[in-house]
Amino acid sequence: MSISLAGWTDELARARLHFVSGKGGTGKTTLAASLGLALARGGRRVLLIEVEGRQGFAQLFDTEPLPYAEQRVASAPGGGELRALHIDVEAALLEYFEMFYNLGFAGRTLRRMGAIEFATTLAPGLRDVLLTGKIKECVGRTESDGRHTYDAVVVDAPPTGRVVKFLDVTKALTDLARTGPIRGQADGVVRLLHSGETAVHLVTLLEEMPVRETVEAVAELDGADLRPGAVFVNRVRPPRLPARSLNAAADGRVDASRVRTGLAAAGLELSEATVDALVAETVEHAIGIAAEQRAREQLAEADLPTLEIPDLPDGVDVAALYDIAEILVEQGVR
Repeated sequence: MSISLAGWTDELARARLHFVSGKGGTGKTTLAASLGLALARGGRRVLLIEVEGRQGFAQLFDTEPLPYAEQRVASAPGGGELRALHIDVEAALLEYFEMFYNLGFAGRTLRRMGAIEFATTLAPGLRDVLLTGKIKECVGRTESDGRHTYDAVVVDAPPTGRVVKFLDVTKALTDLARTGPIRGQADGVVRLLHSGETAVHLVTLLEEMPVRETVEAVAELDGADLRPGAVFVNRVRPPRLPARSLNAAADGRVDASRVRTGLAAAGLELSEATVDALVAETVEHAIGIAAEQRAREQLAEADLPTLEIPDLPDGVDVAALYDIAEILVEQGVR
């Protein structure tokens, strides 16, 4: 069984808020940045948001650490613009104090006293409500002509083990007052996150643990009435053996003498040790490809649109982000 590469669906094209999650090490920050570039093509304005304090976007785009302000980090083909925002929890809480309680000066005093850290420790759900509240504000913001400030917002979300808890603000509300401005704002967050405007995408590698976490995350999202979006299969390696030889090679059945004869026919006279090393590498490659096929079969259980990103042997830099964005566009991202 293989993954059905359904690509980007019309339903996903209508979403304006895109969360990108995945097991640590799968490349979710890279995919979030590349998705932002892909969505910004053709003159659109897209905002990247990070919430974990790692300054991943600043590193990817080779800029100074992002402040708590939206700033341009890249342009996209066709005149698009990509901005990025690093959400600081304390700054977000101060913003709430100023917007809803008119307590700008008092809020700064509370920060000096350590009251903000105390408040978010006392009510852990408050932190996620503040972060998602700021995300909601960015998604809903409009210009004087009534047009949304951003055509799309892409969030580098927490990893799969935490993403549902982060997004399920309904549970976090139990830590807050039953009334008041923050509660009202949180209710608006719930409506947005559970609407058709939001999609939660998952990044995985064709390895057992990331695939298992991806399938489990899909089930958790469904259980929380949150909409899974697409699965990005990252760092896909091309098979270098014909399909008819794969199973035999994975079982270690590689005829070294035939390999030596074939090399000699091609004009390559190699030592026995070198040929043995090539055979061992062939078996190792076949075992890896067979394991990836099993991972594909498990991933197919998620039954989601799937996009593949090839392995980039030279690593990821700004140019690679544009290359990945182009690959996403070729698979329907718009």
